[in-house]
Amino acid sequence: MNRILILLVSFFAGIFLFSCKASKQINKVIAPRDTISIVEPKWNEDSVNHIKTVLADFQENHIQFNTFSAKIKVDIEDSKGKQPDITAVVRMVKDSAIWISLSATFLNIELYRVLIKPDSVILLNKQDREVNYRSLDYLQEMSEIPIDFSTLQNLIVGNPVFYSDSIISYREVNGQILIGTIGPVFKNLLTLGQNNKLLQHIKLDDVNLSRNRTADITYDNYEAPFGFAFSTTRQITVSEKNKLDIRLKFKQYEFNKELSLPFNIPRNYKHK
Repeated sequence: MNRILILLVSFFAGIFLFSCKASKQINKVIAPRDTISIVEPKWNEDSVNHIKTVLADFQENHIQFNTFSAKIKVDIEDSKGKQPDITAVVRMVKDSAIWISLSATFLNIELYRVLIKPDSVILLNKQDREVNYRSLDYLQEMSEIPIDFSTLQNLIVGNPVFYSDSIISYREVNGQILIGTIGPVFKNLLTLGQNNKLLQHIKLDDVNLSRNRTADITYDNYEAPFGFAFSTTRQITVSEKNKLDIRLKFKQYEFNKELSLPFNIPRNYKHK
């Protein structure tokens, strides 16, 4: 698979698009209420209890689902300028499969189809008539991000990811709540709405200070047609040596509907 394909597939599979040497240890997406570790020594008991209440409210916004499907308009800009628009169709069956179709928007022609399972990845390259079989570890190796299937699901539906249970900072300012956590791989600064406790922004920084790698994700335009809040617009900026901007607009989306995951492999496709 070429590099740009890896980036696209990795993102829609739920991987942040910046290189980061990391172990395979995965931080918990949401820490259970009774295991939250408040490590800032200056906080008194009332402050700790307040923080735990806020985190419990935040956890109430965690999206629970059985199936999810979406059509997404993707705008990409890198060091070479704006890239051709991509249309992504994503279908997920929780804890079972993630199905992805990538098309060039201006041609309306499907270029790639991907099927991700908890332990494997299959990619159809419809341009070159090839099929690639890989383990899920392959996406970790290519993107250099520690990832598991659960984390992929959470990133796609808009749940927080790489959220450690060690809280190192907490601040309320200008109608927002800023929560800092740290794990073995990332420092994570989450911004929540003070009133609704909805996720507004994530800033990830590598704990390895020798490399300047960051990712920013903004969650916007929440809607609630299914009884819970869902972010329909997301802006992602990732950088190390170069900067990459990605904007996602969820044009259509559904939760908990019956889905099909068609993935027929033509006999004349080369296996790689």
